[in-house]
Amino acid sequence: MAEITLTIDGKKVKGEQGDTILEVCQKNGVHIPTLCYHPALPPEGICRVCLVEVTGQRLLQPSCTFKVSEGMEVKTHSPNVVEARRFVVELILSDHPLDCMTCEMNGHCELQDLCYELGIKETRFPGVRHAYPIDDSNPFIERDYNKCVLCRRCVRACEYMNGVEAIGILWRGFETKIGTAFDIGLQDSPCEFCGMCVEVCPTGALTPIERKGQGREWEFRHVQTICPYCGMGCQLDLNIKENQIVQVQSVWDGPANHGWTCVKGRFGFDFTHHPDRLTRPLIKKDGQFVEATWDEALDLVTSRLGEIKEKHSSDAIGVLSSAKCTNEENYVVQKFARAVIGTNNVDHCARL
Repeated sequence: MAEITLTIDGKKVKGEQGDTILEVCQKNGVHIPTLCYHPALPPEGICRVCLVEVTGQRLLQPSCTFKVSEGMEVKTHSPNVVEARRFVVELILSDHPLDCMTCEMNGHCELQDLCYELGIKETRFPGVRHAYPIDDSNPFIERDYNKCVLCRRCVRACEYMNGVEAIGILWRGFETKIGTAFDIGLQDSPCEFCGMCVEVCPTGALTPIERKGQGREWEFRHVQTICPYCGMGCQLDLNIKENQIVQVQSVWDGPANHGWTCVKGRFGFDFTHHPDRLTRPLIKKDGQFVEATWDEALDLVTSRLGEIKEKHSSDAIGVLSSAKCTNEENYVVQKFARAVIGTNNVDHCARL
């Protein structure tokens, strides 16, 4: 792309042809508040929070969609721009519950951050408010339409990340809402519960059910890890409180998944703390499973494999690998089967 020069808030900066104003500002350390914008999603310019003043343009323009050009002059925090942003946020608040003290997203809500940045404590536009019932009919996601700001992030995530298009815009005007076809529950729709809609939601409209009441954002310790469910190598960000996993979030620069997760990676972490989870090996003695040390268990496996191989040959042994292991571990398993045991009877649970 050809490099161009433009002026932002009185300073000459460099950009590339085809960049948006927001992209150039982000590259040059100029802050512009956003709400509907997300770097992993195509911009749509819906919320109008990122409005800027462009010399020669009659109206304020959304910086997330407006392309830069050579010699362009932009003002990102002029009085007109700041007042327009305040007006937009106050309109959103006119139909938004002000229950931040008890909201699960307190401290992690982009609308709350906007109000703080713009100094908004209440709206000048009181009026009719929605009173949608909270939908917790599925086992993974709680939907509170009263907190939805219609940014369409969830719609775009479902369409462009997962390719399912389970949700879209319903109705028009004041009755506009985001939902499934015929407004049925997510469990009855094509939704695969990948959770990407939850990940990109800027407010408390979408919340993981298992996270409810588990703590505030600032109480969590964040640990990056690899998803244990297959050999893909997806990176996850674990929110941990008191050594318990509370929520799984995306790692957007993860090389294998770039933030995307499946239903197992996003919501299937409850097994880690389940009381039935085995933490020590079990071996059978007198017809009953009893706890043993790893040395005892491995010695037993070694001796039994040797007995079977000697009595019935290597082909009497089969090895079943697991999708929960890494690709490297599965390679070692099949190498052990072929080179050590001497059998080609190797299979993988993902094929069954």
